[in-house]
Amino acid sequence: MKLPNKALIQELSSVGSGPCISVYLPTHRTHPDNGQDPIRFQNLLKELETSLSQKYPVSEVKSYLLPLENIREDRDIWNHNLDGLAIFSSGEIFELISLPVPVTELVVVADSFHTKPLRKYLQTEDRFQILGLSLHEMRLYEGNRHSVSEIELGQEIPKTITEALGDELTEKHTTVASYGGGGGGNMHHGHGSKKDETDIDAERFFRVVAETVHAHFSKPSGLPLILAALPEHHNLFKKVNKNPFLLEEGIALNPDALTPEKLRTMAWEVMEPEYHLRLKNWSEKAGQAMADQKGSDLISDIVAAATEGRVDTLLLEADHIIPGKIVDESNGRIETGELSDPETDDLLDDIGEIVEKLGGQVVVVPADKMSSQSGAAAIYRY
Repeated sequence: MKLPNKALIQELSSVGSGPCISVYLPTHRTHPDNGQDPIRFQNLLKELETSLSQKYPVSEVKSYLLPLENIREDRDIWNHNLDGLAIFSSGEIFELISLPVPVTELVVVADSFHTKPLRKYLQTEDRFQILGLSLHEMRLYEGNRHSVSEIELGQEIPKTITEALGDELTEKHTTVASYGGGGGGNMHHGHGSKKDETDIDAERFFRVVAETVHAHFSKPSGLPLILAALPEHHNLFKKVNKNPFLLEEGIALNPDALTPEKLRTMAWEVMEPEYHLRLKNWSEKAGQAMADQKGSDLISDIVAAATEGRVDTLLLEADHIIPGKIVDESNGRIETGELSDPETDDLLDDIGEIVEKLGGQVVVVPADKMSSQSGAAAIYRY
């Protein structure tokens, strides 16, 4: 199964013909809890069938349900889940997405996919990456307050000091010259102590790691980076690091000695103050923008600004759903409805898609940190 990323959301958003079926289900990683997951999924399929039957004949409903019924019988899926499962099915696409965070049970049938929970994961401010570093190798993890998973690094990413330095790896040897004379001893001529050579290699390796992580992971994701390494390696890494996403505080332990749960706990202790600061900054920016009449929390205003490409940043309240659709993009006119209606989607989800398509960013904010009562607040470009 895939993990969510921005490219996947763009692909899902490009599908323009319904019915687009979106299913979300909280799942479990281990037995016996995961034994209940297929049963809950079956209940969602019944809900989905009811929704489809409002608009489509029985024969079409059966064809739409078939790919999802195949999932119900696949034990491999249910035995290897994370904390959430998302399924997207239409005539054009079928995707099965594993989520490292719990999700709320939800079935949506509409003219477009419901991607807000995916974007919620990608756009929440509690995500981070961890660089596990030793003198000989590096590992990279991604996580949030709930869980941490190791990132599978491609072949193009140097993971060990040998892969990073290659022929530039300093030879660990001293030359031995034999001299005659009393005692017949040998005199050793070193090109530098082993400690000097190790320090040179470590600095070179750490520099390659810093540049690689910044270029391939930090810069594309924009996520804060937490260094997990022995105390004596922190200063050396910071000396060669130019990655602005590296947090000042880190984990001063060998990450290989930590369980995933312990690593998550220690990383969140580092990340939590940064998380609260980020949310506070967004709240203040949105408040100031509205005070300056360069923002709004009125849904109709936001829809009109979004379709004109004027929204720089859209704050969305997590788990807040407004069943409805945009009727007229030119004036922001909307229509509310029921999610069980195959022609009704989540209005906030649709606005978020428009903002992203036109180059804006979307940030999902917890309900207790959201000052707006409407479920959304926009910061305008102009």
